Amino acid sequence: MKEFESQEHDLIFLANFVNMKKSLNYLPAEKRRDLRQLVGIIREEIKDVVMVVLYGSYARGTYVDYDQRIEYGVKTYFMSDYDIMIVTERRMGVTEHTIYAKILRRFFENKAWEIHTHPQFINESISELNKALDKSRYFYTDIKKDGVMLYDSGKYKLARRRKLNYSEIAEMAQEYFDSTFSRACQFLETARFTLSQGWPNMSAFNLHQATENFLRTIPLVFILYGYKEHDLAYLMNQCKKHTLEIYRAFPQDTDEEQRLFKLLQDAYVQARYNKNFIVTKADIDALIPKIELLRDIVEKICKERISYYEQQSKK
Repeated sequence: MKEFESQEHDLIFLANFVNMKKSLNYLPAEKRRDLRQLVGIIREEIKDVVMVVLYGSYARGTYVDYDQRIEYGVKTYFMSDYDIMIVTERRMGVTEHTIYAKILRRFFENKAWEIHTHPQFINESISELNKALDKSRYFYTDIKKDGVMLYDSGKYKLARRRKLNYSEIAEMAQEYFDSTFSRACQFLETARFTLSQGWPNMSAFNLHQATENFLRTIPLVFILYGYKEHDLAYLMNQCKKHTLEIYRAFPQDTDEEQRLFKLLQDAYVQARYNKNFIVTKADIDALIPKIELLRDIVEKICKERISYYEQQSKK
């Protein structure tokens, strides 16, 4: 069984997979210590974990420890996350986010939430991961190429990734765009209809769903991965890796902008189940142009990305 070495200063990752890194010695000691702790907690909380893989900026060595700037009128405090893929024998299913919450609570004991690097988790079953690798799904082949195996039970091997075929990538990206973007547009139209019927709460719910699907479209096209969260702030955070233009739609640079975004965020649950949740026609009238702008941004950047794939396929 291969896992973290116990010595903090010598975290060697033993992985028998071509193209996966075997060491995190390029990271500072505190980062290596964090990752060792995370693997320990994950193994205790998830009994059928077979692999834990670090991917993204911390795997590539391009992470940002702390950066403060103004983007589209918003003061942002940016830190790269620890992007962690947890590979299990079967997908965790409905318990997934409850388990993530427990892992985070344990990890952040005696740490400052605001300034400490945050982990972000995704879960895949070993069978689905290998299917994705075999089909050259870009997100997963990129993880195998750049990732670091933090823990390997030794029970399974990863499928060999095929050389990326940009024609296939373009086809998959177009397929994802067509389905998810059109679904978002349908929710937007439904929001207009429900408002015309005098149902502002249901209109707010449909606006949330429109926003969620517009945001989901971006990573589907850029990395062929569909995030499953309904949390708009989380989805915005994932999308900003690909474009910052989305903040033109939701700048959150005033109290009113923040109120509207929170209302939209809360509408996913509250608009359906809380009879005391109040949404006015004025709220909906203020939100619709923002979501229309988001629609236009998503359409533009995704079509440009698909065009790039098509151009690469001809080389």
